[in-house]
Amino acid sequence: MKRFALLTTVLTAVLTLVLPFIGGSGPSLTGSVSAASAAGSAIPRYASSLAAPAATTAVAPVTVVTNEVLVAKAQAATAAYLKSDSEHLGQKPVPIPVVVAPPAAQPSASGHRASRGGSSGAASAGGSTADRRAAAAAAGTSCPGSAGGGGSAPGGSESGIGGTTSGDIQSFSATLNAIRAANCLQSIAPSNFRYDSCMEQRLYWMAEDPSTNPGNTWGHSGVRSLAPDANGVYYSDAVPAKGCDGNLAGGSGNSGATVAQKWWDSLAHRASLYRPGVASTSGVCIYFAMTHGGVPGESSGFTRAAARWGGC
Repeated sequence: MKRFALLTTVLTAVLTLVLPFIGGSGPSLTGSVSAASAAGSAIPRYASSLAAPAATTAVAPVTVVTNEVLVAKAQAATAAYLKSDSEHLGQKPVPIPVVVAPPAAQPSASGHRASRGGSSGAASAGGSTADRRAAAAAAGTSCPGSAGGGGSAPGGSESGIGGTTSGDIQSFSATLNAIRAANCLQSIAPSNFRYDSCMEQRLYWMAEDPSTNPGNTWGHSGVRSLAPDANGVYYSDAVPAKGCDGNLAGGSGNSGATVAQKWWDSLAHRASLYRPGVASTSGVCIYFAMTHGGVPGESSGFTRAAARWGGC
């Protein structure tokens, strides 16, 4: 019995000291994580404390972007683009005139503000369309309406290529003024849309490139034809450029109306041709030209157009 008791004591001691190291009960991953979760731990379920930190996902803070921020970013991007964009810098646009906003009307003797009537010049300056509408509303006025289209052109031709027609310039001017009115900008006087024979000559020069690629010679001052002819000669090298530069648009199926919309949709062209920051359009003229077709045997439906902002 003493020997049995001694063996029992020894066996108990061995199990007590050795068993925890060879198996047996202990904290499980599931159990420990469940307990930790119950206590509010951030450790994910089924992850040990030795797991890579990739088991947790960082959530970025939410940033609220306002319309003002978006407008500021767009304006900054446009300014940067115009500084680096040689295509539009090559146009050498007429400097934007400095316009002084008229002084605010003073209260009359009866205590009421004098009626200003019509559209506010200040409401048309700078900012977004929403800004201009808000400024007009604050001034007790409304946005300017469209003055409609105007202008005439001779409709001549050169090398079998059709030139600018009265329909071209009238379609262009009516659409340009409609776009300006829709964006709370003052119209250009219909009589201030002018046909420009110098820009037309440049369009003729591009259209007279004998390449079958209508875009082989296309661009502003200094442009070089994309590919040489069969003799290795570039058209732009062989035939000196002529005419005057301007904002350009073109392609199949274009009209005066569609190019006016294209120029508005492009921020760089909008800044050059529409000048949203100019409050008053008094004394402003828009010059325009368009050709139809090209050499050799190019469809008359393929047009090239040019326009520029300037003084009258």
